[in-house]
Amino acid sequence: MDVSPDLLSLMSLALGAAWASGLNLYATVLILGGMNAFGFVDLPPDMAVLSSPEMLVTAAVLYFLEFFADKIPGIDTLNDTLHTFIRIPAGAMMVYASVSDVGEPWQAAAALLLGGLVTAGTHATKTGSRAIINMSPEPFSNWAASIFEDIIVLIGLMLALFKPTIFLIWLAAFGVFLIWFLPKIWRGLKVLWSRLQAMRGNDENPGTGLARTFTGPPDASSHGTDIRKP
Repeated sequence: MDVSPDLLSLMSLALGAAWASGLNLYATVLILGGMNAFGFVDLPPDMAVLSSPEMLVTAAVLYFLEFFADKIPGIDTLNDTLHTFIRIPAGAMMVYASVSDVGEPWQAAAALLLGGLVTAGTHATKTGSRAIINMSPEPFSNWAASIFEDIIVLIGLMLALFKPTIFLIWLAAFGVFLIWFLPKIWRGLKVLWSRLQAMRGNDENPGTGLARTFTGPPDASSHGTDIRKP
């Protein structure tokens, strides 16, 4: 079955918005809303709200805050965890808004579900990989990962808007990558959890770990040993 250029562009926009939202929701809003506001693209009517001044200012402020939070080890993982309840619904709703005037209601519902899955996939990849990166003691890997994510959000959305066929190939390749990469992230997170549990166990043992640093070596008298001279 042939796909019309208009339908292809709409699919690319919808899935591009979902994919990018899982990495950086506020950058996605700024790029799509800004491109529409300045007349570079025409968003579907239900997505035109992204170009309103109120939405652009709010997204700019939140992007500014996340720009710094995303580069601090530990804070970035906390931020990603909290955004699980923001990015995925927002990405799904952007997909729904892009196709709500096209086709039957069940088609819009299917797009909503697909959008949520795509956003969840990119969000899981970002959150899991950043948690593993935090195992490194230096902060530069966090900065590099954060900047790289912002760059590929921009590249991906430009492809989605102006080169839909290339973007859909990109997205298919990303799906194959997820199938290979997510199990590795899961194993890495299990290793990280085991290390955290081991550190916690050391802290609870007064003879090892951080506790020993602050309390000193265990007192021989506490074990019933008579240390008095004969």
